[in-house]
Amino acid sequence: MERDVGIEGYLTSTPGVGGILKETADDFAVVEVSSPPPTVPDGRYAIAALRLRNWETNRLVRQLARTLHISRRRIGFAGTKDKRAITTQLFSFDDIRPEAIKALRLKDLEVVDVFRSDRGLEIGDLRGNRFRVVVRRLALPPEQAATAVAETARQLRVFGGFPNFFGVQRFGSVRPITHVVGRHIVRGEFREAVEAYAANPIEGEDPESYEVRAALRDTGDVHAALRTYPKSYGFEKALLNHLAAHPGDSVGALRQLPFNLLLMFVHGYQSYLYNRMLAERLRRGLPIHEPVAGDLVLPADRLGLPDRDRRVDVTCDNLDRVAERCRQGKAWVAGLLYGSESEFAGGEPGQIEKQVVGSEGLRREDFIIPELPRLSSKGTRREILAPFHDLDSAVVGDGLRVDVELTRGAYATCLLREFMKAA
Repeated sequence: MERDVGIEGYLTSTPGVGGILKETADDFAVVEVSSPPPTVPDGRYAIAALRLRNWETNRLVRQLARTLHISRRRIGFAGTKDKRAITTQLFSFDDIRPEAIKALRLKDLEVVDVFRSDRGLEIGDLRGNRFRVVVRRLALPPEQAATAVAETARQLRVFGGFPNFFGVQRFGSVRPITHVVGRHIVRGEFREAVEAYAANPIEGEDPESYEVRAALRDTGDVHAALRTYPKSYGFEKALLNHLAAHPGDSVGALRQLPFNLLLMFVHGYQSYLYNRMLAERLRRGLPIHEPVAGDLVLPADRLGLPDRDRRVDVTCDNLDRVAERCRQGKAWVAGLLYGSESEFAGGEPGQIEKQVVGSEGLRREDFIIPELPRLSSKGTRREILAPFHDLDSAVVGDGLRVDVELTRGAYATCLLREFMKAA
């Protein structure tokens, strides 16, 4: 599954301890590290800290909107989280009384805190996330596992981070297809995009899901699918209901999905391309913790985080100076999230970027999407080394416990794969 989304290679040279990740939701706990909006007693927004178990963010927002009888657009959040996890995160509710939030009674949802503010939350309004993860049933005996874990942690500290892949859950943990749908959208293949999302059975998914998706794939019978798709498949049924009323209107069907979910498709495709570029860099033995000539580097912002709006071109003249900034944790080598205004790096990093983009037959203008203009993407860059803070790892019995704080957008699963090496 990792290879299907472009993830290959490791930074560390240690043996993997194997094991089972997320055997239960309780094994994966996430708490947002955020700068919440200021408390304003008469503010328009209710800001709520919610503790959730086994909730995918988009489906939670849909359920919250139904329960509160409001539009999904009136609910904001800073970042999506894993479904199979215990998560604590902030949500904002436009023009909703805090009492209505406190009165929520949804399964596996706890309202931790609510206050008023004069502004809501948007994607990216967080500094990072704090994780506590347990990996169970390690493949190595405890003493060997403890030695491997300690050496892996040491090597990661020397590098100052781990390969900043987009994790499998970015593409769908059970059905890793967001990049497939996004590829079709970028290519203007909207019928295929709908089919990839609503049909397209994936080996390993729930047997009932596989069966109904396979039937739609094989017959194309939208009305039959509406009768057989489980009630919980609200997004798929929204697509199918539109197609039943407007046969052939694939663009209109896609518009039935939440905007942030549609955006995830295009971003998922960009993430897939980025993963392939990072994997190829690792395969070639190019460093990711410091630059080579031709790289573009992101300097630190005022919070000490990678500033994705500023770039430094690395040349032979400034290579040593920029590399030192990277070693100090004040700059990071940047990988490409390809879009309509992207510029390639130079040297060998640029060759890798051009090779991956060329293999997909892409042009910059493909990311300008007239039929769904809000999904158009200019592209950006992302640090290819994910820094971490307060890493603590220990083998307990036949399990591995890891506590760590990561910057926004980094995946704990991609840190854990350096320990597990189970792919």
